[in-house]
This record gives sequence, C-alpha cells and structure tokens, in this order.
Amino acid sequence: MENIVHQLKKLGFNEYEAKCYVSLVIIGTATAYQVSKDSGIPRSRIYEVLNNLVEKGIVIKEEIKDDSKDSAQYSPLPVEILLKKAQTEWSTNFEVISNSLREIENTENKPNNRVMTLKDRETILTYCKVLLKKAKRRVIISMWDDIYDELEDELHEAASRVSVQGITLHVANPPEHVDRHRITPFTETPTSEHWFIISIDAKEMIYGPSFKERSVAFYTDDPLHIYLLEDYVWHDVLVNRLVRHSEDDDLQQWITSERKAFFME
Repeated sequence: MENIVHQLKKLGFNEYEAKCYVSLVIIGTATAYQVSKDSGIPRSRIYEVLNNLVEKGIVIKEEIKDDSKDSAQYSPLPVEILLKKAQTEWSTNFEVISNSLREIENTENKPNNRVMTLKDRETILTYCKVLLKKAKRRVIISMWDDIYDELEDELHEAASRVSVQGITLHVANPPEHVDRHRITPFTETPTSEHWFIISIDAKEMIYGPSFKERSVAFYTDDPLHIYLLEDYVWHDVLVNRLVRHSEDDDLQQWITSERKAFFME
C-alpha cells in the first residue's frame, strides 16, 4: 500500500487523500468511520479528506437517511476512470507547460557560451537523447561501449537523418561512418577513464566520464569548447586511420612510447 500511496502523491494527491482513495478501492462503498479505521486517517480529519476528494470528483458521496448510522457513504471513482482522468489532465498540463516554456525559452535573453554541469544519470541520458533528436546536419561522437549501449537506438535513428561520424571503442555495431578505435595497452588499462563526447551541428555538445566513474557530464554551446573537442575527436580518428593503413608494424609501439613520454608516464 505504501508504494501505491507514494505513486498517487506524484499525481497530486496528498498523503491522506492517497490513503483514503486506496482504502475505498479495497473496501468499496463505506462510511467515513470505516475509511478512517481501514486507512489509519484520524477521525478528526477523515471528513475533510473525503470532502476534498468529493470536490475533485475522485470520490462519490451518497447521502443516506438513517439517524442510527453515519449520514453518508462514500465510493471510489472506478480505477480505470481515475487513470484515464489523470492521463488526460497530465497530457493537457504537459502541452500547456511545454508551449509556455518553449515560448519563454525562445523569447527570453539567454547567456551565451554556457558551460553547465549536469548531474544524475537519467538527466544526462535524457539530455543526450534530446540533442540527438535535434540534430539537423551532423553529429560527431567519441564514446566507449558503456555509454553507447544506452544511446544506440537514438544514434542509429540520427544516422538515418544526418551525418554521424567519430569513433567508438569496444562497440560491435556503430553507425556506418563511425570509426572503431584500435585496441591499445592504454585503452585496456583498468585506470583509463571512459569519456564520451556528443557534438550536435557544431552548436551544442555534451561530454563527460562513464557513469561507472561519476554521474556527471557537461553541456556547452561555447564555440571554443566545441571546436577543441571536435578537433580532438578528429585527431583520434586520424591516428586510428593512419595506423590501420600503415604497413609499419612498429608504428603502434612507437605511438605508445611517444604518448608515455609526452604525459610523463
């Protein structure tokens, strides 16, 4: 019961209203005394709670003429009707709020060249999915399999509309024009961070580490950030293509030693 009460609160019920409705669904038509006893709502509050639900159309009140009993009985709105009512109201509210917020977003002055920190795994994934759907010309990516698996459907959908290029690592089925990163001692080191980059039309970008490391990412529409990180992806793609097409078996070993020297490893 606690779980369904918690979910009903997300639909706008308060604690007592949720408990009251659930109790009526369980016991059917009942008096205020019966609902109070079953739900644990104090008798001093039960009439107020029931009347609120009657006003909202969620509980049906039937007056009875019997001085020896409570003067009214209460029945719950059938569950199917309640759910349909909630769905309709949610859809209407969602549309009104969406239109209002988009209008504000398009008309209000916004700061340029933002770099924002995004926290929470679901927030970050939602941001990535929304941006991928917004792409009109091209998408550039750099990502490991862990984040790729979360966005695979959206990436392939984007690839059906716009150019998707970049590089992936340990990904079995990247979009057609996305390169696969070669396996190196560095990529297989347990301490290597699995960063990802998603750039949309060279106008917006999200980048960050793997969720296994931290649930944080960064959003930016700053042209300098976007240029530098897109250039980073291109150089990674270029090196991988050079190694792949080279006949020098020692090239990979040379790149590894040069990297260690550069980063003083």
